[in-house]
Amino acid sequence: MPTESTALRPEPAAASSSPVPSMTSPAAPSTAPDKLRDLGAGLDTLQSSGPVRRRDWSRVLLPLAAVLVLLLAWQLLVSLELRRSDLVPGPLDVLASFGELWSDGLLQEAVGTSLQRGLIGFAISVAVGTVLGLLLGQVTVLRRAFGPLISGLQVLPSVAWVPVAIIWFGLTDATAYFVVLMGAIPSIVNGLAAGMDQVPPQYRRAARVLGASRTETALLVVLPAALPAYVSGLKQGWAFSWRSLMAAEIIAVGGSMGYGLGSLLDQGRTLADMGMVMSAVLTILAVGILIELMVFGPVERRILRRRGLLEGSTR
Repeated sequence: MPTESTALRPEPAAASSSPVPSMTSPAAPSTAPDKLRDLGAGLDTLQSSGPVRRRDWSRVLLPLAAVLVLLLAWQLLVSLELRRSDLVPGPLDVLASFGELWSDGLLQEAVGTSLQRGLIGFAISVAVGTVLGLLLGQVTVLRRAFGPLISGLQVLPSVAWVPVAIIWFGLTDATAYFVVLMGAIPSIVNGLAAGMDQVPPQYRRAARVLGASRTETALLVVLPAALPAYVSGLKQGWAFSWRSLMAAEIIAVGGSMGYGLGSLLDQGRTLADMGMVMSAVLTILAVGILIELMVFGPVERRILRRRGLLEGSTR
């Protein structure tokens, strides 16, 4: 018969029935890479998802409110009758003149002609300015030789090129295109060159180590890294090209120039029709704003957002 001490003695546990895995078991090392992969995948998902973007209605409501305030101030100024109504027409008078130009088809023709010239000239400017910007950004000798000249051309008023273009090309579309090119190319070149100056030198060294040629480094490494400044240069180039085109169309009237917004503005000046003049001015302003809001603004915000530079504005 067993004693009390023998009956209370615990039985030794079998090694095979232990539910706790040993630290030296071969299954432990195999789970560590899986956990690291799961952790990395979770961090990638968290980083890529980012904050939930909500539509910011202030981007629409605030500009509309500003336009409404300006219209009310304009109407108030007209109601004071400080000048004759034919010299300072009110918003309703300009709207009536706008409707007449629209019904006659003059406004559509002017907008179509100017937009066609502006877009074609700007596309050529982008092609030429991008090549020149890459050359000046990559070749130090060219940058030192032509950099000051490009900066000087950027500050030169575009209207100064109109007499030169008329003498060279006459009253033709080539005059408008030449003035657009001379207004847009310097801004695009300087914007791209400035962006390339801000690219960290480690990027170029890493590309050379990986065997990339000079052209591949410029197109595949430096240009994407300089994209924000390049887009800013494109936006400024479009603004200069649009202003240059209006100056060319106002001065170079007749011949085969066609009928653009500048021609409409000059016609209003000739007829002393302030309603037509203000309609042309407001249309020129509206086209410039729409191009900015529909093209350059979204592209610039998308680039900055992808680089984490607009984190606060997307919430």
